[in-house]
Amino acid sequence: MQGQTPYAIAKYLTDKNIPTPTGKETWRHRTVKNILSIEKYKGDARLQKCYTVDFLSKKRKANEGEVPQYYVANSHPAIIESEIFDLVQYEMKQRKADGRFTSSTHPFSGKIVCGHCGGFYGSKVWHSNTPNWVLVWQCNEKHRGKRCKTPHLTEQEIQRAFLAAFNEVLGNREEIMEAYREVMEVLTDTADLDAEQEKLQSEGEVVMGLIRKIISDNAQKAMDQAEYERKYNGYCERYEAARVRLAEIGELRLGRIAKKTKISLFLKELASQEELVAEFDEELWYATVDHVAVYEDKRMVFTFRDDTKTEIKKETWEAA
Repeated sequence: MQGQTPYAIAKYLTDKNIPTPTGKETWRHRTVKNILSIEKYKGDARLQKCYTVDFLSKKRKANEGEVPQYYVANSHPAIIESEIFDLVQYEMKQRKADGRFTSSTHPFSGKIVCGHCGGFYGSKVWHSNTPNWVLVWQCNEKHRGKRCKTPHLTEQEIQRAFLAAFNEVLGNREEIMEAYREVMEVLTDTADLDAEQEKLQSEGEVVMGLIRKIISDNAQKAMDQAEYERKYNGYCERYEAARVRLAEIGELRLGRIAKKTKISLFLKELASQEELVAEFDEELWYATVDHVAVYEDKRMVFTFRDDTKTEIKKETWEAA
């Protein structure tokens, strides 16, 4: 939720000499990603993820729909708040939908966007195997036939542009924080969604009761089957409509809570910086930057994690 990738988290845990679940010294990003997805941490359990294929050999395999799975909420005490766990799932889902590289090895991967075609920038080594080798970043679509006019950038150029953008935001810190104090609750309020969610949950329970009753009545006494089918299908359609809308509300609600969390973390980071930042800090980059758009004239537009945008012209970051 602070902007890190699974790879960066794995590197952090390795650097801190924290052992993996199996006691190894080196963490892998896949291990981190798997841990972030395990519902047991929030107190829930998914039963029959695997099943026994042969009871004689005790051979087991992953359940890919061969047998039913059951999800049990609050099956045991949680060690992570349910809302935080759900926010992490939402964040990973959003990154995947945006085409972000959630397991990349570099903090700039999945963060630099071409202002011409919308593709992501990737790293390339120029003059490899020579003393003059250099690592540059350029639009990946250039290698797929697109004639993007956006320039390549060195790491130092991106870092200098970030420092210029962040320090500009830092200079307006009080104004930004005051503005958010006024609109934060309005932007992230979920009261309307909560009310609709409660109403739909009650309706779902009522409709499910009606479905059970009509099934029971049909089993115990003679009913006109055409009328039974009509009512049964009507109840099922109502229940399904409520279920679909509940899922939509859940996504909308998580979206607003995620926005509030990102804004809060961004403001916290902003408040902790008492002076202008002189050196590039990877943790600060992760915590504050959502993405950066690069344009033909080397102008960069930084979109921070609170959705504010700051434009930095080439002349500005070159002088930084």
